[in-house]
Amino acid sequence: MGLPKITISLSKKASTLIKRSSRGVVVLLLKDDTNDDITTAVYTSADDAGISADNWTAANIDYIQKAFLGSPAKVICERIGASTSEETYTLDDALKRLSTIKFNYLAMPEADTEDVTAISDWIKTQRSAKRYCKAVLANCDANDFGIINFTTEGIMVGTKSYSTAEYTARLAGIFAGISLDRSATYFVLDEVTSITSSTTPDTDVDNGELILINDFEKIKIGRAVNSKKTLSAGEIEDMKKIKLTEAADMIKEDISTAFADEYVGKVGNSYDNKVAFCAAINSYLKDITSEGVLYDKFDNSVSVDIAAQAAYLKSQDVDTSEMSDEEIKNYNTGSQVFISGNIQFQDAMEDLTLALSM
Repeated sequence: MGLPKITISLSKKASTLIKRSSRGVVVLLLKDDTNDDITTAVYTSADDAGISADNWTAANIDYIQKAFLGSPAKVICERIGASTSEETYTLDDALKRLSTIKFNYLAMPEADTEDVTAISDWIKTQRSAKRYCKAVLANCDANDFGIINFTTEGIMVGTKSYSTAEYTARLAGIFAGISLDRSATYFVLDEVTSITSSTTPDTDVDNGELILINDFEKIKIGRAVNSKKTLSAGEIEDMKKIKLTEAADMIKEDISTAFADEYVGKVGNSYDNKVAFCAAINSYLKDITSEGVLYDKFDNSVSVDIAAQAAYLKSQDVDTSEMSDEEIKNYNTGSQVFISGNIQFQDAMEDLTLALSM
């Protein structure tokens, strides 16, 4: 009686979705030759004893502490050799290690142009393989949902100046620590005292740039967008927002993980079992709708995809021209499962139109 497990599994994931989203994991790629014994270090708080001068440079300690200001669940630090002679501590080595580590947001505070390109390409490859990680990179016009293109310059924290790249660690911590029931738009960075303000903020946002703004002497994140500018078929405008991309990533990950854990190789591919799987997903969608992740006035649901199933049967030389929808739904599809549906995300309040008559 394995079928109920999928419902229980997805129900548990639904009940913790908001909590999990506010406790994401940050990866920092740090150039450092302080302690050659450290390749990967995992810290769960800013007070961790390992965040010390014995292991990291003062600059890297600062980046780690900045990431923890956003309250992520943990910060994973991957060491990259500060010297080009350290061939065993390359960016490529670090990215290979990260291929087996689950995380949400990545930043490299001292990335050069070549590093940014390599990380951007790697993130795109990972997301194509259904690993839904993201990166905050400086001046990276990637046109991709998984890349946040941070472009603000002249960042001052008291008397200390930070480059655009250096402050990506702080932003990665914010995005990993903020929950799905709110947006990072207008998130206040209390520690930042001044920035070089953009003269074209609206254009920047439309160009897929994440910027900081000076709003009456409060430094805030502007519109919290990723670098996506040009939409392909099937992509929607709302997904340019970090909040909604994060929600979509978590939903896809939850469902695919539950399918892999509870169904693959364990459950026969009958029509009844397909319907049971759809029912489990619909229960999950209903639960996260009540949590405010999906819009409550929309029919967020999935069902067996008749069109996709018919196309598959045709590819297998099955004549479907005389088949009814019911016959197509019930036809044996081997190991293939075709499901489709529609959902609408619930955004955060960000724009106000106020009309007052006097």
